Amino acid sequence: MTTPTRPSSAPAVLRLRAWQRAALDQFLDSDGPDFLAVATPGAGKTTFALTAARHILASDPDARLVVVAPTSHLKFQWADAASRFGIDLEPNWSSNDSGLPDEVDGIATTYQQVATSARSLRKLCKSAFVVFDEVHHAGEDKAWGDAVLTAFEPAAHRLALSGTPFRSDSSPIPFVHYGGGDEAVADFDYGYGPALADGGVVRPVYFPRFDGHMEWSAPDGIVFSATFDDPLDRQRSNQRLRTALSPRGDWMPTVLGQAHEQLMRIRRDEQPRAGALAIAIDLEHARSIAEILRVHFGVRATIALSDDPKASDRISQFADSDAPWIIAVRMISEGVDIPRLRIGVFATTTTTELFFRQAVGRLVRLTPDGGSQRAFMFIPDDSRLRTWAEQIAQQRRHSLRKRLGEEDDGSFAAELDDVGDHEDDGEQLSLFDVLSAVTLSSGPPELTVFDSTFEEIPPARDDTAFDIDDEDLVVELTPLPGRSMRPITQGTSPRREREALRDKNTEVVRELVALTGNGHGKVNAELNRRSGVPSVAEAGRVQLRQRLNSAEQWRRELSGHRSPWRVS
Repeated sequence: MTTPTRPSSAPAVLRLRAWQRAALDQFLDSDGPDFLAVATPGAGKTTFALTAARHILASDPDARLVVVAPTSHLKFQWADAASRFGIDLEPNWSSNDSGLPDEVDGIATTYQQVATSARSLRKLCKSAFVVFDEVHHAGEDKAWGDAVLTAFEPAAHRLALSGTPFRSDSSPIPFVHYGGGDEAVADFDYGYGPALADGGVVRPVYFPRFDGHMEWSAPDGIVFSATFDDPLDRQRSNQRLRTALSPRGDWMPTVLGQAHEQLMRIRRDEQPRAGALAIAIDLEHARSIAEILRVHFGVRATIALSDDPKASDRISQFADSDAPWIIAVRMISEGVDIPRLRIGVFATTTTTELFFRQAVGRLVRLTPDGGSQRAFMFIPDDSRLRTWAEQIAQQRRHSLRKRLGEEDDGSFAAELDDVGDHEDDGEQLSLFDVLSAVTLSSGPPELTVFDSTFEEIPPARDDTAFDIDDEDLVVELTPLPGRSMRPITQGTSPRREREALRDKNTEVVRELVALTGNGHGKVNAELNRRSGVPSVAEAGRVQLRQRLNSAEQWRRELSGHRSPWRVS
């Protein structure tokens, strides 16, 4: 049977957004090995990066692509996106693997893997093109930054991506240039305001803010009572916020009720599959939010945790379903693409500007549904969150005025510096006790809960028609060297086909272990010898099929009849 091959006809073409084309041209014209692109969530950083990767791989037959992502879920998401560009990334690589299949163009890994596999990656990354997704993660721990430097110093090209500007803080990130005030200097910057002004790129986000009256007993035994308008020091502000977010008070159920009501309105009038995201403090808090949604509104919410091995599957299932709510503990604060999210509830005590902007970024991705597609992030009226929300709201107002052809009134707010990490102090939470928390309002909900006014928004453009008449935005994807001769199976990616073949190899090894009485190690070694395969990890699809055929022959020798698991 003849295996289909990639067509060797004219190269594929891709129509980029204007910012992606400008960033690509600037990247290809740059002289140095390092390039930092900062682009708002939802703008299409992945498309930009993979288009750049196609250019690099096409110009150098020996080059490999390495993508470093924040989470395991995202490295598989990158591998799937790369396959649509004809790039074969292996997200299952580990430092135990002695090599990669010849058919593979590179790997997708995580910053955590880099920290434990820097030396192995260094050997793999000589002359490689490396993409750092949300590169600020490399600065979360000095050991991570050191590992990134060790692993990727030999790379020929390094493209760093981020959804928002960031600072070095205490751990400068390798390969990133810093200016005054330790601010990272981007080679290309495409913010939320310009993206919204362009139209057809991101949604406008509004910020319903909730004041409240909170009472709590602090770890030192003192009882406090305050609203979000009362001035408090950082420690007491954190305690006040934790009190508001406690499921033991009335504040949290009230806010969730308003958010759920808005979600139901959107599902009824605009987008039947619209979804909502609540960002929780920890697992216990996430379960409490899920219980509130179940008891009060009859909703069974999905919970996604970063340390849950099934979290990626849960997120993917939620993204493809019409389920109304998902609750996350940091897991989907950035990177994960669920365009149907229209509602967010910021119910975490992490209040840094970077985290807040990443959370808001989960709501800005457009869908083909059309309409204005407004999104809403429900937040406590904490002064820190209010500051970050107002900055984004000012960008929104300024950009929408620009799209409507109105003059700017000069009120666009200047960016404010983050004043540090506002997560909980190391207080003795066992001695902290929530006494009460209620929301406060002074008028009809539509006036006090939601952002003061909704600007008149031009309908979002269909992204498939974005600058369709501008020939400068059309990019030809030059065929990759040697790719026209590589066998593929229609309807699936090479990576998924390899995974299926590896699973079949695992099955037949188990059966041969039972038939021969030998251990797994001996059976695997004998199969490798018979098929000429160095190891399953290094085997491509052709070799994995050869290994299965060798297993079939071996089984026939043992059992005297044809195997039910024959692979054609």
